[in-house]
Amino acid sequence: MAYVAEKQAPRFTSEELRARIPGWGADLDPKDRPSVPREQRLETGAHWDFPERQPELQPRERSIEHAMLTPVFGTTAPLKGLSGVLRRVAYARFSEGRAAHWLILLGADRVDAIESHLVSFVSARPDNPITQTGILSEGRRHGFSSRYGKKRVDTRHTWMDPIIVAGPWVLAGVVLFRVIKSVSKR
Repeated sequence: MAYVAEKQAPRFTSEELRARIPGWGADLDPKDRPSVPREQRLETGAHWDFPERQPELQPRERSIEHAMLTPVFGTTAPLKGLSGVLRRVAYARFSEGRAAHWLILLGADRVDAIESHLVSFVSARPDNPITQTGILSEGRRHGFSSRYGKKRVDTRHTWMDPIIVAGPWVLAGVVLFRVIKSVSKR
């Protein structure tokens, strides 16, 4: 079991591992191991052998490599919506060593951003793309002179920035206009 003060007994003997894995045991000599001082049991004054577990009020994502959730974990961003479903799939099906795990988590972040934008429309304070993207500061804070003539790498994609930032908003406006137009015709 993980997170206990006592050192665990190894599952396989040194001889079994050396016979099975070429080169195993190269760091068995304590003089060659930089972690040896940390492996010594020191008296810390802790009143527990295994830390008290934090209650898991909502199911948390956990790696398939670990048998249990760590004794203490973060709860600031509970899983929600489609992005939460994607995160659960990433943790339930794929090891953290697989690219699929991380690609699904990246996709879940993008889905979460879209969900947050959609939720902001029904809130009292919807997102404001003009002020929140910093586009107004381009004209006020030397935006043009800081980019051109300075050999900056990011000037190559500057032309795409308005499309990436304003594109979804324009597309949403066009779709909304067409929906309202088709409903009003009926």
